[in-house]
Amino acid sequence: MSAAVAPQATARPSLSTIAREWGRIGCLGFGGPPVHIALLRDLCVTRRRWIRDREFEDTVAAVNLLPGPASTQLAIACAHRLRGRTGALVGGAAFILPGLALILLLAAAFLAGDPPRWLRGAGAGAGAAVAAVAVRAGVDLIKPSWARAAPRRGPLLAYILLGAISAATVGPFLVLVLLACGVVSLALKRGTGLAAITPAPVALLLAAVASTGGLGALAWTAFKVGALSYGGGFVIIPLMQADAVTQHHWMTDGQFLNAVALGQVTPGPVVQTVAVVGYAAAGVGGGLLAALVAFSPSFLFVVVGANRFHALLANRAVRAFIDGAAPAALGAILGSAIPLALALSEPWQLAVLAAAATALLLLRRGVVATLVAAGGVGAAAALAGASLPG
Repeated sequence: MSAAVAPQATARPSLSTIAREWGRIGCLGFGGPPVHIALLRDLCVTRRRWIRDREFEDTVAAVNLLPGPASTQLAIACAHRLRGRTGALVGGAAFILPGLALILLLAAAFLAGDPPRWLRGAGAGAGAAVAAVAVRAGVDLIKPSWARAAPRRGPLLAYILLGAISAATVGPFLVLVLLACGVVSLALKRGTGLAAITPAPVALLLAAVASTGGLGALAWTAFKVGALSYGGGFVIIPLMQADAVTQHHWMTDGQFLNAVALGQVTPGPVVQTVAVVGYAAAGVGGGLLAALVAFSPSFLFVVVGANRFHALLANRAVRAFIDGAAPAALGAILGSAIPLALALSEPWQLAVLAAAATALLLLRRGVVATLVAAGGVGAAAALAGASLPG
């Protein structure tokens, strides 16, 4: 009896097939990166056999070393593997656009001058649960790194704590802390002094100071979200909150909480939350600009670097930088829960937060279901006459 032969990859798909299949995932991808990765694996590896399992796993590992939204970069990279640069553009756009269109429609409803009372209550209820979602996301992302770091967990813990403290205190300059953790880790592992650290953080600081308002400030906020966030989509919360609420006053605390909740309950990448911030700053054009700036680095990283993913995985300097920046970003997710919780202004919202924390952290309920339930409680509270945040 002959030995079993591994299945061969089938012929590459047409661009119309990529647009249809990636668009389907963009419409059905509720639940964030784990769901997106599972759907892409089922399509590309299991059902269509376009990509071998080992190659898919290597691609997942490579995009997790890149800054920005990993599941979006994975969708772009898989399409690039099948149809090159054109496929990457078609697949990436098909994956992003359904959720982007939906979240802009919802932003228009929630940020309207006088939305219905029940809708304001639903937003306030879902927003009240966001701090618990941040803790759940941070804990879930830190667990694998914590397990891998045994028995030497001291540096990992230090970066996590630094990121958490910075997310709660330094506002728009959090990105500089993340970069500093990366370059310090690189310097320590190379045995070089801190004088050898790249001057990139100084340049970024100058860019941040230069963008004092208008579309330039919006573009800078979106760029930080798309190009300088490590650890998954939830890192965007501490990166955006200080810019959108405190520094530029595009949104109130309550509206920002609504934006984060919308990013969680709509399909597609969580990074689309930046489109709500853009809408608050400059209408539909601002939302589209923010999305374009935030997602452009993902396309650039993949189109330029897809053929170098194997070298990226083997590059010690890249891994050393990520060893500092990534745990700091995960800590920032946890730290973001503090300003998110402090933004709640009504006593009933604190009760919703406590219930959401119980559901997510103790009972391990789903994020989308918990946010929808919190929104329902908020709508009921509003209709019952409860006071709503301004």
